[in-house]
Amino acid sequence: KNSIKAMEKELVTCSLQRKEKAALKRSQIFQIPGGKDSETKVIVVLGKAGTGKSILVQKICQDWSNGEFSQFEFVFWFDCKQISLPEKRYSLKDLLLEFFVKPQEGSKEIFEYILQNPTKVLLLFDGFEGLHDHENFPRCSASQPEKDLCSVKELLSGLIQKKILNGCTLLLTARPKDKVYQYVSKVDKTIEIVGFSPQQRELYITKYFEGLPYCDNALKLIKECEYLFSHCYSPLMCRFVCFLCETVLEMGDKSLPSTLTTVFLKFVQQKIIPMKTDVTAMQNQESLAVLARIAWYLGEKHQSAMKSNLLPSKEVKEFALKHGFFLPFAFPRHSDSEEEEFGSTFSDFVIQNFLGALHLMLAEEIKDKSLIKYLSFPSKKKKPYNWLDLVPRFLAGLLFLQDDPCFCSLSNKDVKQSTKKQKTLLKYIRRLQINELCPERLLDLLHCIYETQNSYLLQHVALRLKPDLSFLSVVLTPPDVHVLHYILKRSRKEFSLDLRNSSIDMQGLKDLVGLKNVASFRASLSDTVRLWKSLELTKDYELLRASTEKFVLDPFKAKTMKDISDLSDLVEMQEKMINCVQDASGCSSYEIPAIKNLRKLEFALGPVCGLQGFLKLVEILAAFPSLQHLDLDALSENGIGDEGAKSLSEVFPTLTSLETLNLSQNKITDVGAEKLATALPSLSSLKTLSLYNNNICDFGAENLAKVLPVMSSLRVLDVQYNKITGVGAQQLTDSLRKCPHIKNLVMWNPTIPYGVLEHLQQLDSRISV
Repeated sequence: KNSIKAMEKELVTCSLQRKEKAALKRSQIFQIPGGKDSETKVIVVLGKAGTGKSILVQKICQDWSNGEFSQFEFVFWFDCKQISLPEKRYSLKDLLLEFFVKPQEGSKEIFEYILQNPTKVLLLFDGFEGLHDHENFPRCSASQPEKDLCSVKELLSGLIQKKILNGCTLLLTARPKDKVYQYVSKVDKTIEIVGFSPQQRELYITKYFEGLPYCDNALKLIKECEYLFSHCYSPLMCRFVCFLCETVLEMGDKSLPSTLTTVFLKFVQQKIIPMKTDVTAMQNQESLAVLARIAWYLGEKHQSAMKSNLLPSKEVKEFALKHGFFLPFAFPRHSDSEEEEFGSTFSDFVIQNFLGALHLMLAEEIKDKSLIKYLSFPSKKKKPYNWLDLVPRFLAGLLFLQDDPCFCSLSNKDVKQSTKKQKTLLKYIRRLQINELCPERLLDLLHCIYETQNSYLLQHVALRLKPDLSFLSVVLTPPDVHVLHYILKRSRKEFSLDLRNSSIDMQGLKDLVGLKNVASFRASLSDTVRLWKSLELTKDYELLRASTEKFVLDPFKAKTMKDISDLSDLVEMQEKMINCVQDASGCSSYEIPAIKNLRKLEFALGPVCGLQGFLKLVEILAAFPSLQHLDLDALSENGIGDEGAKSLSEVFPTLTSLETLNLSQNKITDVGAEKLATALPSLSSLKTLSLYNNNICDFGAENLAKVLPVMSSLRVLDVQYNKITGVGAQQLTDSLRKCPHIKNLVMWNPTIPYGVLEHLQQLDSRISV
């Protein structure tokens, strides 16, 4: 079972600006193109709690010890929650050569070598969230930071600010919601761990139960409980579910709990149940209540560790260590004569969350009305930062499990108090303006309501969801998708979903799109095409057709080369699908509605990839028969130039619906203008043409002037900010007299004398200055 902890999890690098993602091998983690060897490099690994960040850090250490990452002579690994106690102060030497590993001899020489060779040092800080609280991250103010005693925060700040060990490599792990970028001024690389795919979940479960008589039954049992299987995308949760499944099968039961709360309720009960005597049971209940209080109050300070001597009693300490709620560790000593000090940390983040919720449930000092602040769902995106972010889910679940035998075995408290708290929750949800919640808060609410498994609350929320649900750029994990699907299915409304940049997996997309009351959806093109190819492969033609009819593409904005490639794949997919749908429905031809109905297409790739991307786009423009608006005006200037203009002009005859063509700021000269002018008459529906801020001179203006009279649909022409002089302006004005259909000609140019332009405007009021 230990070997599966080191199973490969998918790593992706992500650009925070464009959210582009690409798979990454572990050997590529420290490769930073263009990075200077002499400067400190900062790498941030993001991932939700339990997705395997700590295992990755341990694997890096193991790989290094086996000869990989040979650019580093020293690797130091720190668990931030163990070094985060504010009262503890260290020098850099203490931190490296006392806390992590103590050399048998030559500490002074080794430390001097480290200071002189910082590029050969890798520092791994696991759990960055354990180092910051409500205060700002402090700047390192020590005059000799290598030797002076500082808090860990100050030492890390000095490393990031390059005051200490400038040239070393820092790798920090953190949860996505953590404010890591507020404290780290420059990040050289961001990596995200996305957890297990469905196939990796099955592999983990199979390996966990390998060799046991009920191996096949275990996988079947877990997969049947779809909600728990969705949580198995997190390796930590997968381990909890497997442990519980093992217990259930050993006891002869044939079903698993349906919610996360009941999973952890049974998990805690199984940990402490072997002692059957009444006296022991009471002692365990009391110890658990104390531990729950500690979990909550440490969590309020954004901590999960404490000095062992601060635990209220020896019994609580032994209880926590015996049942695996706490893990012990030792603090470094400044000298051999100093007495060794020990600390205790919660074994994992989820357990601390569950115990924190249990405290709120059991604590008599927390009245029912004050409970709401721990369950609040403000409509605005900004929310008081909740470090124990799973507490609301567990709390909502526990409030509706007060009569459950498992819950009763953990507490001897009066149920009446809990009933009052449950009624307070019901009242709060009834008053909540659900349709005003931002996507993140809505997902929090859906998880809480799901955990209650209360029919009234589930129906109440389902009926009050707004029909247009946008999760644009909000990461949707498999459990998020499950609860969303579960609640949407209960509603009688029709929904439109925006799932773009949500990192939704293919199974989740398939489930949501397959709902009969999901009338339309938007999703990343690559995800959608991947889904359709999968449905084609499995010959699920009914869902294939339904999902293509629900898919919405309009309006589409291409920002990267990948967007253009995805759009090309979509057009290519249509060619393949004609045969599939023909077999299923007997139709002789089929058009994907999203392609057929695309009316507005924006192109904003910028100067680096602008021409290359545009030439590829031009190849597929004819596939969009309803395209009315083609916009190539971008803040970063695409610069398609004359080559792009020539290529576009060649497909004009196919763009029969085009009404607006914006070619502003694209470095088009007279050469490109001539090519455009020759083909413009074939745009039979064109109403607005903008050539603003290009490099067109009088020759280009002359060619445009020649074709204006035959462009009977044109209403507005914009040639501002080019290099047209009074000669070109006169030619355009002369042509305008033959064009009663044109309503506005915008042609202010710095090269046209103002008096000339004013005179031309007096001749024809349709000319704008």
